[in-house]
Amino acid sequence: MEKDIIVLGIETSCDETAAAVIKNGRDILSNVVASQIESHKRFGGVVPEIASRHHVEQITLVIEEALAKAEIAIEDVDAIAVTEGPGLVGALLIGVNAAKALAFAHGIPLVGVHHIAGHIYANRLVTEMKFPLLSLVVSGGHTELVYMQEHGSFEVIGETRDDAAGEAYDKVARTLSLPYPGGPHIDRMAHEGEATIDLPRAWLEPDSYDFSFSGLKSAVINTIHNAKQRGETIEPVNLAASFQSSVVDVLVTKTMRAAEEYDVKQVLLAGGVAANKGLRARLEQAFQEKPDIELVIPPLSLCTDNAAMIAAAGTIAFQKGKRSDLALNANPGLDLSC
Repeated sequence: MEKDIIVLGIETSCDETAAAVIKNGRDILSNVVASQIESHKRFGGVVPEIASRHHVEQITLVIEEALAKAEIAIEDVDAIAVTEGPGLVGALLIGVNAAKALAFAHGIPLVGVHHIAGHIYANRLVTEMKFPLLSLVVSGGHTELVYMQEHGSFEVIGETRDDAAGEAYDKVARTLSLPYPGGPHIDRMAHEGEATIDLPRAWLEPDSYDFSFSGLKSAVINTIHNAKQRGETIEPVNLAASFQSSVVDVLVTKTMRAAEEYDVKQVLLAGGVAANKGLRARLEQAFQEKPDIELVIPPLSLCTDNAAMIAAAGTIAFQKGKRSDLALNANPGLDLSC
């Protein structure tokens, strides 16, 4: 019998301090997340310096808790996988240096992981991946369509040209004076209202799989301002429903078209906005008409930033022979194809 591969994952790319232990890239032995949402709420968004300080305070405690919950010692770990980018450079540095310290002290192989690869591999904690596949990655900083022919192979066939979907959600939420994080509030309101307001959909060139949500965000802001100038009242729930309908229409339509063109066996949803109920429902509805393509949507706990996904992606990289040396550094602009 082959020996089990135990990987410790560490994630500190933004405002979540996380550590997890994964067995054989599929089985979650522990998954610990220390959230900073309450600290950033009053600022309406993540403050990088505050995020970094919280990571310093939490990183050792979170790693120790992850090992304890998994009921293993650090000496039982075969590899340490850590997010090296993209993300906030100060936040990334905390995780990278913690991982390097552990790797050096205990002689454990170190593997740097791309944050978006982690989000994609969160789906492997749900079911085995079937190639070729397509992943729709939707988060605060990223909106991408990624084609994969095999494990560890990433081809970005579409990406955002300006605001990512999650970023647009947060900006619209601030315009509506909703608390941070705004995405879940918009999603909730969208289900209470009706899409009665005509808002644009940026399809770009006919054959493009790229995304653009900056114009939509501006249209929402202008709609609110124009209504105020005319003394009219706009129902916030209807505006939220109209905004979400526009975002979801573009995401689902382009994903369906790419899945057909690339003849994939699976479509994976990934990223923080994958928790959006409206997006999940529309994708499920659309792929009911495509029984030959399996749609995989991770549970809410694996949509937002966590270390289980980093360990899952790191396991594949480790098995393929990837190793990072102690010169590993935070790389906020890391390319997914690297």
